[in-house]
Amino acid sequence: MKEILLIGGGGHCKSVIDIIEAEKKFRIVGIVEKYKGESSEVLGYPLIATDDDLEMLRKKYDYALITVGQIHSNNIRVKLYNRLKELDFQLPTIISPFAYVSRYAEVGEGTVVMHHALINANAKVGKNSIINSKALIEHDVIVENHVHISTNATINGGVVVKEHSFVGSGVVTKEYIEVSGFVKAGSLVR
Repeated sequence: MKEILLIGGGGHCKSVIDIIEAEKKFRIVGIVEKYKGESSEVLGYPLIATDDDLEMLRKKYDYALITVGQIHSNNIRVKLYNRLKELDFQLPTIISPFAYVSRYAEVGEGTVVMHHALINANAKVGKNSIINSKALIEHDVIVENHVHISTNATINGGVVVKEHSFVGSGVVTKEYIEVSGFVKAGSLVR
């Protein structure tokens, strides 16, 4: 099994650990945090280093995944993504075995597709994104890079979700529109 580092030890990290364990493609080496004392062990996985140690860690490990969540801003996720790419880490796509991703869909590097999410035919999801539990990405949708589609959101056919957007829990979009910025939970976007 390939070894992987998880960058960020908060709540989102716990959900991603669950998916990586279920997927059985990677063995988690440990958690990397911003500062010592920022977090402790996460679901039995130790805090092994800080962000300052990434260059040293790259000498030993090829794979890393950003496990910092995104609510108000994705600045930290984007900064970490750029740093990991600069160090030539490989950022795999992680897809829950309990999700459905059409064989005609594309999902970019460093993106996590959570439990019971559905990505339909001809949908394209960019890099470093989160498709959260029970999200529905319908046919012909384009989700650009660094986006978070929250739990139980429905992105209907032909929608374009612009880069750096956050789509809150339970959001429903009309088909064939453009969505950008911060969309609060429970919204109907027309």
